[in-house]
Amino acid sequence: MQAKLASGLTTFCHCWLLQRTDGVKLGFTDHDEDLTFDGVIYERLAGMTASAVTQTLSLNVDTIDIAGALQSDHLNEADLAAGLYDNASLTLFLADWTDVGDRDIVFSGSVGEISRGLNAFTTEMRGLSHALNQERGRIYQRSCDADLGDARCTVDLNSPTYKGSGTVDGVATNHTFSASGLNGYQDGWFTSGKVTWLTGANAGAVMEVKFHVNNGAEVSFELWETMPFDIDVGDTFAVTAGCDKSLATCRDRFNNVPNFRGFPYIPGNDSVTAYANTGDQNDGGSKVGGQA
Repeated sequence: MQAKLASGLTTFCHCWLLQRTDGVKLGFTDHDEDLTFDGVIYERLAGMTASAVTQTLSLNVDTIDIAGALQSDHLNEADLAAGLYDNASLTLFLADWTDVGDRDIVFSGSVGEISRGLNAFTTEMRGLSHALNQERGRIYQRSCDADLGDARCTVDLNSPTYKGSGTVDGVATNHTFSASGLNGYQDGWFTSGKVTWLTGANAGAVMEVKFHVNNGAEVSFELWETMPFDIDVGDTFAVTAGCDKSLATCRDRFNNVPNFRGFPYIPGNDSVTAYANTGDQNDGGSKVGGQA
């Protein structure tokens, strides 16, 4: 491969290997014919171009930008909008299309921020050192660090107490709507919970709840982010209770204090900056001003 690079022959192309978090592998190349190696077909004419790859020896996060047309049967606007490529891993190869055995890895990392339009997309690719910026292990903090319903929390979110089903009966925006079927849950019960769409254009998508309001006459929801597709009257969804990670909510809403994974009595910054208190000088019969 080094000899071919030194010769100046233009028989090299780029190949992109994307592996989604659900295990699906997709290959793309800027060559005009499909290429195959390691059991993956790299689809031709994917319309993808990459910026210059700049890498350093420091722990700074290496990044490149990739732009492409939404013309592949797999890489399309609907899949990007549904978040199927969020945090997908990416490997960029420089390969000799006359002999794909001559290839080298130019960049390896994961998908970052994606900007998309009707016909094209641009995505930031983050290097492997990006993982060093992610939180690992536990943090000593007053709030709980478990996810509601996980193995550490143990709350059963399939219980009717904590899970309801609703039907959209009014739409204001693609993140604000009213619903029927949930009048039995008190105001704010689903705030910080999750909506899972069962039918409609967003079926299968999950979104966090910013506000849940039950004023007695109407039940309404506001989501943290706009859904990728239109919410329509008649769409059905499941929604789970929310938790603000506080000890009070764990106690009063879920009766789950033994599994609370925070440190509610940990001293705060006020304890660090406070000065020593020697107490009352009259304690223990000490004399002040010459009098007992």
